[in-house]
Amino acid sequence: MAAWPSTSSNSCRSSPGSSRRQEAHFPDGELKSDPPQRGGSRWLKTAALQVFRLAVLVAIAFTIRSHHVRLRVEGDTPITLEEVRAIFPKAASLQPDAGERAGLFVSDNAGQPLGYVLRTAPVSDAVIGYRGRTDSLVAFDPALKVVGVRIRSSQDTRDHVSDIAEDRFFLKKTWTGKSWDEVAAKSPEEAGIEGVSGASMTSLAMAEGIMRRLRAADSALSMKPQPLTFRAADYGLVVVIVAALVLAFTGTYGRKWIRRAFQILVIVYVGFLTGNLLAQSLIVGWAQSGIPWRSAPGLVLLLAAALAIPWATRKPLYCQQICPHGAAQELISRLAPKRWRITLRPDFARGLRWLPALLLGLVIAISILLLPIDLADLEPFDGYIVKSAGVATIAIAIAGFIASAFVPMAYCHYGCPTGALLEFIRSHGPADRFGRRDVAALALLALAIALSWKYHAIHAWMVADSGG
Repeated sequence: MAAWPSTSSNSCRSSPGSSRRQEAHFPDGELKSDPPQRGGSRWLKTAALQVFRLAVLVAIAFTIRSHHVRLRVEGDTPITLEEVRAIFPKAASLQPDAGERAGLFVSDNAGQPLGYVLRTAPVSDAVIGYRGRTDSLVAFDPALKVVGVRIRSSQDTRDHVSDIAEDRFFLKKTWTGKSWDEVAAKSPEEAGIEGVSGASMTSLAMAEGIMRRLRAADSALSMKPQPLTFRAADYGLVVVIVAALVLAFTGTYGRKWIRRAFQILVIVYVGFLTGNLLAQSLIVGWAQSGIPWRSAPGLVLLLAAALAIPWATRKPLYCQQICPHGAAQELISRLAPKRWRITLRPDFARGLRWLPALLLGLVIAISILLLPIDLADLEPFDGYIVKSAGVATIAIAIAGFIASAFVPMAYCHYGCPTGALLEFIRSHGPADRFGRRDVAALALLALAIALSWKYHAIHAWMVADSGG
């Protein structure tokens, strides 16, 4: 796969015909021999650098995950502290609940819990009052008993909304003191709720929306977790991972046919038969929604090995051994006539090596801003699932194959964002030090945090600019 911008072209996969690992080198003298150091000090610095890189990667994934949870809870009109302080005057912070209730924990300045709030939309959007939808705010104490109800927004008339807001009986006595389960258990008719005079349709729709919202959360909470399921494809991936580990740590030592046979195996089995390739669409999807270790244990183990082995041992396990696209490129490079080989100018090659990092920045922007771009279209890996592959994915795959006939492993070195991610986490031993790839990774983390922080402002600007 692709090297991080500061690595040379041989850092991820050995040259065609050789399974021997080659050390990475950085352009412009970035990675040089360190002055002699004591073994313990050198090991400590190397370990600290690897922990730092892992922490950056986890921080980016956590930012994407937190952002996705926040959007699921807040939607297009997030609950504000000002709204909550109308019910909890000491409210100082709101923390999204990643659970199925999908509300917000309310805390004071000291971090002590004050209660819990939620909005009824979008569940309540299906309930129409006099002429439209109503989004309500429901507040609970720490024991999940209702302490307040407010209308956040409504498509009904101002007079109808005003009548409800001024009816203390409906907003307080109808709801206050009732537990979550009491509210969720009945319909407005069963609970004996009477509509507000002059705004009966709006108030009853509001009540129905509140009850539906709580019932929907209860229904999700009551779902049993999916059992851990190992399928034939999972067992097959485990076998491939074990075989790759053996090859990575023992080598073929002159028995090149073993490597070629294994490459054909991963192309056919991992690529075309199962389609279980690591890709940005997969990694981002798991960061947003959670890791499906119960339903896809083999694929989860593959990603874990792809990250952990290079991080701890310097062996680029996935890129060098398991990636079908890398294996296909290596075979094409070996079969192509040597007279086709092109040597890129060093300055041009150095510039190209920044492309994977830039693509990672694009991936972060797409995943946080929810841009209408399929992440699978940025890489060739879905092209192995021929029946469902998109035109862009197939085009990138074919272009990578053609390029590899002229520049060995061209896509791996100059176009693969997934390879860049795996190369970033890979250790380079005692001579490794903080460099350009670490600065680039920090820049990507800063980008993720900034886009998440300013999401609503950016989203509003994009909508206004598009005329929406």
